[in-house]
Amino acid sequence: MNILIENILTILPAKDSAGGLTAEVRSVYVKSGVIASVTEAPDGFVPDKTINGSGKLLMPGFVNAHTHATMSVLRNCADDLLFNEWLFDRIMPLEDKLTGEDNYWGTTLAIMEMLRTGTTAYLDMYYFLDDLARAVEDSGMRAVLSRGLIGGSDDPGAGEYRLREAIDAYEKWKGRDRISFMLAPHAPYTCDEGFQREVAFEAKRLNLPINTHISEGLVEIDTIRDKYGCTSIELMDRAGLLTDRTVAAHCVQVTDSDIKIMADRGVTVATNPVSNLKLANGVAPILKMMNAGVRIALGTDGAASNNTLNMFREMTVLSIIHKGINHDAFGVTAEKALTIATKNGALAIGRSDMGEIKPGNVADLVILTLDSPNMQPLNNPISALVYSANGSEVETVMVDGRILMENREFLTIDSDRVYHEVSKICDRIGTRS
Repeated sequence: MNILIENILTILPAKDSAGGLTAEVRSVYVKSGVIASVTEAPDGFVPDKTINGSGKLLMPGFVNAHTHATMSVLRNCADDLLFNEWLFDRIMPLEDKLTGEDNYWGTTLAIMEMLRTGTTAYLDMYYFLDDLARAVEDSGMRAVLSRGLIGGSDDPGAGEYRLREAIDAYEKWKGRDRISFMLAPHAPYTCDEGFQREVAFEAKRLNLPINTHISEGLVEIDTIRDKYGCTSIELMDRAGLLTDRTVAAHCVQVTDSDIKIMADRGVTVATNPVSNLKLANGVAPILKMMNAGVRIALGTDGAASNNTLNMFREMTVLSIIHKGINHDAFGVTAEKALTIATKNGALAIGRSDMGEIKPGNVADLVILTLDSPNMQPLNNPISALVYSANGSEVETVMVDGRILMENREFLTIDSDRVYHEVSKICDRIGTRS
């Protein structure tokens, strides 16, 4: 479908070489799922649909660089707990009750929330990958899926089984543009060094990137140092898991030498400020990482620990928390935060053709209305997106040039059915207070 978004205030890459952003009124032409032009109509372009951009803003879709979509069914049922109690005593027992069909509906609910708040792609770690892929395929969303891998010498068969599941799902679903895969050793405290090496070998053999949790909390750091005599980063590096195609979530408790390793290897850190704060794990030293040359992307983590998948809120916290703890008003500016949440996230999942509105990029686009009090007066559109917007302004969302939400109505998802199915899941597994 050819779509013309006419005369709309558009977030664009700045023309200088500094990598900044600008906001200008443009007409954007989408042809066969790709941005064909942001100025003049391409030769022979005839729109099948024209969107009036008056009083609206166009931005690239957010890329949620770390989440667990199915956990939307576990929202608000394990709050005000320390990390280990939250994970091992509350969340994991509930997860053991989930079926593949539960994962389908939970993921679909998460996709609804992400679309409603401007996310067009996400990097996920969970299990029942076939059901996750079905949800992505049915909704029209874009996702990178990874089966959380837990394994070690104490139960080698279990690790092998999970790794086989991950590879089988990749083989079944590969070749689709909107669905891709990574291998996901869950964390250094759930994968021993031998299993980490095995995952690294398979990732290299299959040419797949790595998605993992590293250095999330103090208990992890103490556990790894007691067992291996090194940090979590050092352990995963010597296992061969840290490369320029690795996305490392959290990285809260890291040393200066850890940061240097990640910079040298080209690792992308997916920071999750709200989840890390809520679980009392701390604040990742993002400014140190950025200054060392580490690419930073942004994720929400799952709704069991955040408790939303709203990247607008995540951007706000990302910017203001690092200003405050570093006493640095320029540490994460609005422009940096928006770039981290869009372009950097796209690069984290291996897509240089996403995250910016420019010719040749895929049309993963978000239209916001500007007629709400919190968005007026619109003195600085980029600041407004980071410090004023809350996600309710999102009106229309397209992925690959296909409109998935228009005028805040889902076009590919039956929301009433999703709410009904998720409610049944919660009743069955016992998440109600």
